[in-house]
Amino acid sequence: MFQPMPLERSGLIDDLDPRAGFTLIEILVTLAVAAFCLAAIGSLMSGNLRGSGRIEQHIALVETVRAVETGLPDRASLAAGTLTGDMHGLTWAVDITPLSVEAINPRAAKIWSPQAIAVTAQSPSGAAAQVDTIRLVKRIGSQ
Repeated sequence: MFQPMPLERSGLIDDLDPRAGFTLIEILVTLAVAAFCLAAIGSLMSGNLRGSGRIEQHIALVETVRAVETGLPDRASLAAGTLTGDMHGLTWAVDITPLSVEAINPRAAKIWSPQAIAVTAQSPSGAAAQVDTIRLVKRIGSQ
C-alpha cells in the first residue's frame, strides 16, 4: 500500500519561495477589473434586449397596419368615416376623409373622387405606426 511521505521529509518546503503567490492588493485589483468588465457587458446586454423588444413591437405594429390595409373594403363600399378594431392585442383605426386637391384634372374629377386613408395601429404601451395613402373612389352617377 502506498503511503505519501510527510511534507517535511520530501524537501518541498525548502523549494518553496516565501515571496511566491498573489498579494491581497493584486487580488482586489483583479476582482475590480472583472467586476467592471461584467458591469459593462451587463449594460450592453440590457441595451440589446430593450432594442430587440422595440424592434419586435414595431414589426407587430407594421404587420397589423398592413393586415388592416389589405382587408379594407373595395372602392365601391369604401365610405368616409372611421373604422376601429383589435388585432393580436393591438388596437387599430382607419380614418377615411375626402381629399381636396387643387391639381386634379377637371375631367377626371367628374368620375373619380380621391379619399385620404390613414391606417393606425397602437400597442397598449402607446407606441404607434401609421400609414397614409390615397384611394380613388368612383363618384355616384358617373359611368
